[in-house]
Amino acid sequence: MSEGQQAGDKIDVSIIMPCLNEIQSLPHCIANAQDAARQIGERYGLTCEIVIADNGSTDGSQAYATSQGARVVPVPRRGYGAALIGGCEGGYGRYLLMGDADGSYNFTDGVAMIGELLAGAEQCMGSRFKGGIAPGAMPRKNRYIGNPVLTGILNLFYRSGIDDAHCGIRAITKRAFLECGLSSTGMEFASEMVVKASLRGLHIEQVAATLS
Repeated sequence: MSEGQQAGDKIDVSIIMPCLNEIQSLPHCIANAQDAARQIGERYGLTCEIVIADNGSTDGSQAYATSQGARVVPVPRRGYGAALIGGCEGGYGRYLLMGDADGSYNFTDGVAMIGELLAGAEQCMGSRFKGGIAPGAMPRKNRYIGNPVLTGILNLFYRSGIDDAHCGIRAITKRAFLECGLSSTGMEFASEMVVKASLRGLHIEQVAATLS
């Protein structure tokens, strides 16, 4: 990466992972994100960076991420949502692709999400129900009751038009992210992102995603 890119020049896509002591899964996740970045470059001609939004790791996650070419953004405020907000705020790209750092999502599913943003969408959600859920990857009560009910409520009241509001891999333009003014520090971040995007009438699309 050049000095200019390190300063934020010519970065189109920021691939963001919230991280708290993920040293065991980071090798897989960063390699997977690098593969996604390569595909995004080949398919769309866009440049990418990998951002590790670190929430205070004590297991060497930061040093490992840096050694692999990722950029670490420290996020002092604790929580899943807080880490993602900090990472998105610190990302240089005009497109933000976010996914968990525990190996449960495949960042190459995000390649199509970036394509949707390029085609005019302002937010793109992953759908595990369209892409596939590995055996044991999601508790039955979440798969058949919790997530469908919560997603149904969001669609009823906010007309989001999606079938998996809590999928952990999703993409949004930096402009739309800033416009939404997200503030949730915990797991409720996922719902807040959909609700605020819907209230603002943002163009939301959905693509298949897998859960491992």
